[in-house]
Amino acid sequence: MSADIYQIDAVIIGAGAVGLACAAELARRGNEVIVLEAADCIGSGTSSRNSEVIHAGLYYPTGSLKHTMCVRGRRMLYDYLAKRGVAHKKCGKLIVATGAAEEKQIAALHQRALENDVENVSLLTRAEATALEPNLFCVSALNSAETGIIDSHGYMLALQGEIEAHGGAVVLNAPLVRGHALTNGGFELDTGGDAPSTIRCRIVINSAGLGAQNVAGLIEGIPAETIPPLILAKGSYFACASRPAFTRLIYPAPVDGGLGVHLTLDLAGRMRFGPDVEWLNQHDPANVDYSVDIRRADGFYDVIRRYWPAMPANVLTPDYAGCRPKLSGPGQAAADFRIDAAEIHRLPGLINLFGIESPGLTSSLALAEAAGSQVAADLA
Repeated sequence: MSADIYQIDAVIIGAGAVGLACAAELARRGNEVIVLEAADCIGSGTSSRNSEVIHAGLYYPTGSLKHTMCVRGRRMLYDYLAKRGVAHKKCGKLIVATGAAEEKQIAALHQRALENDVENVSLLTRAEATALEPNLFCVSALNSAETGIIDSHGYMLALQGEIEAHGGAVVLNAPLVRGHALTNGGFELDTGGDAPSTIRCRIVINSAGLGAQNVAGLIEGIPAETIPPLILAKGSYFACASRPAFTRLIYPAPVDGGLGVHLTLDLAGRMRFGPDVEWLNQHDPANVDYSVDIRRADGFYDVIRRYWPAMPANVLTPDYAGCRPKLSGPGQAAADFRIDAAEIHRLPGLINLFGIESPGLTSSLALAEAAGSQVAADLA
């Protein structure tokens, strides 16, 4: 333990999009907040290794946290980005069927979108879809007009600015070493890194993403059985050297473990493809290899040409990779987000966020709102 003990209202562990959103939410509620980040910059994990897509909310089981957090989070996010001047674009998305079996999936997605109260979603015929995107091949498509793209780093900088404007701070190179619940309430946390310190606080939100299970295991008093296994699924992305052929995002029907190899656009209109799904036979996120194997492009061409037949040869180059912090494995039903509060682990003031994969970026403001409300209720 360090000689100095710092007292503060709330500590958020993890400076990704969700952690920063949680800190901003608690700061708005009048709490003095510190964000602890083990890395040397914000958003270096899952938050910067994704498609930067603002999802509409049509994929997820009705009533699940992924559904409710995504739909509310998306509405909140567009408003936040506009008010803060963060670059984004509501470009829309087509989810395409290239055969009869996929048409059934598209129809089911349309029905789920209606049940999930997702706005501006419509089924398109082949003619209607190709009128929008002439380079597209499909037999039908689902048009999601509320889908968009975001400058995720700009968004996280806006959240950091809001935290600091409320008197909070983001501390980098500050990994959690250990923690425990105090007998009279609250928590004591020891940090390592450049300036080891001890912090006492009333509230802890564990938003460490891929490291959330590890962080939970470092806090004495959290029952081990409440910490779910971490299942890792790597996804690789490829840049496309071809001139942009589409103005909207193009997604195939979903696949096991993800949404399929889809075409996304950056804010300059450049195309990229991914992610695929590579289940990893390991459970330590620190050992994930984020390099992109050029050989995986072979499978990309086959999938992409189903909806873009005129795709030129040899236009894909390795771009980047990400890793999904999953709670379910191959062949299993996709697990929901987990917002574990005192009802689960019996430690009032602590929130563990587990399994925050896609649509975590879209859901970040809603997840923060939910976590803030839950911790306030637990401490009431």
